[in-house]
Amino acid sequence: MDAYKVRERIRSGQHKKTTSGLANDNVQANLVVLPKEYAFDFLLYAMRNKTPIPIIEVLEDGKFKSRYAKDSDIRTDIPFYNIYKNGELVDTVEDVKEFWQDDFVSFLIGCSFTFEDALIKANIPLKHIEENKNVAMFKTNIPTERAGVFHGNMVVSMRPIKKEFVDQAVEITSQFKDMHGGPVHIGDPSAIGITDIRTPDYGEAIELSEDEVPVFWGCGVTPQNAILQAKPPIMISHKPGYMFITDINNEAFKDSK
Repeated sequence: MDAYKVRERIRSGQHKKTTSGLANDNVQANLVVLPKEYAFDFLLYAMRNKTPIPIIEVLEDGKFKSRYAKDSDIRTDIPFYNIYKNGELVDTVEDVKEFWQDDFVSFLIGCSFTFEDALIKANIPLKHIEENKNVAMFKTNIPTERAGVFHGNMVVSMRPIKKEFVDQAVEITSQFKDMHGGPVHIGDPSAIGITDIRTPDYGEAIELSEDEVPVFWGCGVTPQNAILQAKPPIMISHKPGYMFITDINNEAFKDSK
């Protein structure tokens, strides 16, 4: 199914699952929406922390149509959204029209789901897709560089990779610099502050086999962690694992950078 049809299904409520594995040839994006008074600090925060927060598009003045997705509406074209008020998660909803403000600035942020297609095409198994699960995501002790009110530690996504494919997975994902790039850590989860690999902070647990290594990539959920410290009056984001799907081809976007 192409990206346009997937967005239609999401908008109509027909698709309410994770977008991992959907429209595999297309760039997927995280979403952060903030009032204008917080937008500059957030943009600076993203520029200083490009690995977990690679910006691919900014929409100003309450605009909600992405130039990278035909007839799109970022208020309705994601399966689920998280609503934060004063740093607290207050609701998870299927569209955000009732919350929309004319002063909103929206950021579409690169997502590691984009490079998953390249891994699959290289015959590197991805267990969460095989098991029809959301990817596992964890808070870490890896600090981000502060900008204004935004600060906090990085969030990472984890994929069990068979030992013989780890070097190849690093090589492939490192080509997608605007989609988190190569791993930030490989191996022992405790080295980056993860105490229990079986209990992710976001997404779903994925079992590790004896022949697999946990591999961790920067994750676009990092801003949701930073929001706990910044406490803006309102922030809208995607629910982790439920992304905005663009019309941009993965390989074309990678090669354009």
